[in-house]
Amino acid sequence: MKPEFPQVVSSGDAFDRVNDYYYERGWTDGLPIVPPTAERVQSMLGGMPWRRADELIATVPPKMGAATMLQIAVNAVMAGCRPQYLPVVVAALQAVSEPEYGLAHRQTTTHAAAPLIIVNGPVVGRLRINCGRGLFGPGWRANATIGRALRLVLVNIGGAGPSVDAAQTGHPGKYTYCIAEYEAANPWEPLHVERGFARDQGVVTLVQAEAPHSMTENIQTDPDEIVRTFADSMATLGVNNLYSQGHPVLVLGIEHAGFFAAAGWTKLDLQTALFERARQPWGLVKNRGKSKGPRFPDFVDRNDDNSMVPIIREPRDLVVVVAGGAGGKSMFLPTAGGQTLSVSKPVEEPGESRKSKVER
Repeated sequence: MKPEFPQVVSSGDAFDRVNDYYYERGWTDGLPIVPPTAERVQSMLGGMPWRRADELIATVPPKMGAATMLQIAVNAVMAGCRPQYLPVVVAALQAVSEPEYGLAHRQTTTHAAAPLIIVNGPVVGRLRINCGRGLFGPGWRANATIGRALRLVLVNIGGAGPSVDAAQTGHPGKYTYCIAEYEAANPWEPLHVERGFARDQGVVTLVQAEAPHSMTENIQTDPDEIVRTFADSMATLGVNNLYSQGHPVLVLGIEHAGFFAAAGWTKLDLQTALFERARQPWGLVKNRGKSKGPRFPDFVDRNDDNSMVPIIREPRDLVVVVAGGAGGKSMFLPTAGGQTLSVSKPVEEPGESRKSKVER
């Protein structure tokens, strides 16, 4: 079915007029958008020619808007995407639409988090998605526009604009939040392989994450001492994961990853060490922070103030990604807790089966 497009005024000031029109109606993130002309949207749809323009990909809360391929393409154009980015945007939307992610609550919560897109597989190099130095920062079109496209879909199709988004302080990741894993620098299996996908498959993992918190360890090289630094940074009173666990993210710097690997540690060794040591006593946790979430571990003895409360319910609940540039810094990204879990989805390419992987 050939998509139908509205007529677009063509004049010398069309760009400004379109942007003013979209801004007044709350159809942008506050930044200028690329006008979604018929030609641009048709070109964007060419990024997934095996999908029909009227094909429904997801129903997006809270407005329960229909995210068809056409509507997704419109928002991808507005975000500045290239057509080859479209499969990643679609996979990201499919991921946040899984029940485990809890998108309806994420769209309207007071919590300061945003959907972080983590990309794995050959698609990272093909699209030049930054996985190295400055990966959370500016300068990379794929990172910037893929994350922004998902946000515009959540706003324009889902209705989660400023009048609906109740986030108490907001989050800069709601402009864009997209990174990739530095698989060539990873001494272990990458995230998507850990989650059951083939190494040569493109995969996105979506996590409702807070802003990255830098954990500096420029002196210690012994894994036990690095874990001591990490654990103290991660299990702070007030972090949601201490009260309702979930799937927080550790973006492990490549130098830190090298120290662990050189000492013979596996990724599971690291996850287990942080599961055991990133904790606070129940006596401090019980009357602070937020209500206990749906995944609060039953092995915590609530009659014993010395019983230790972890930030994850089991070791593999910690999402570990190796990424970044040179230096002794790793990043911890808390989440809202067990109310929202990470979800992985394959990036579609011609001829691929459309399977998914929902994590725990």
